[in-house]
Amino acid sequence: MEKDPVFEWKQCLVVRSDLRMSCGKMCAQAAHAAILAYERSDAASRRKWYNEGQKKVVLKVAGERTLFELKTIAESAGIAAALIQDAGMTEVPPGTITALGLGPARSEELDKITGDLSLL
Repeated sequence: MEKDPVFEWKQCLVVRSDLRMSCGKMCAQAAHAAILAYERSDAASRRKWYNEGQKKVVLKVAGERTLFELKTIAESAGIAAALIQDAGMTEVPPGTITALGLGPARSEELDKITGDLSLL
């Protein structure tokens, strides 16, 4: 029997559930968050996460304020964070904050920040 892989690194993508975005829109916002947070992270974290298989977890929060709070906590812990602001061309008004990307970072460090959130 094969052992489950152990992931020491991951990214957390946090999407607002109060906006009632379509599934496709939520996926696009999570993708934006993943790329921007990746670009803001340091080279060593990116390399370790990439070589391990690029684990990602998509979570949800009920509003904008929680995204800002999570971003502040993550940045104070030294974790790359990126808020996504929508252009407003489709489903939400221009400037709407839709998602937050965190990491890549050590899973245990991200769990301290996002461990109480529900999966999307």
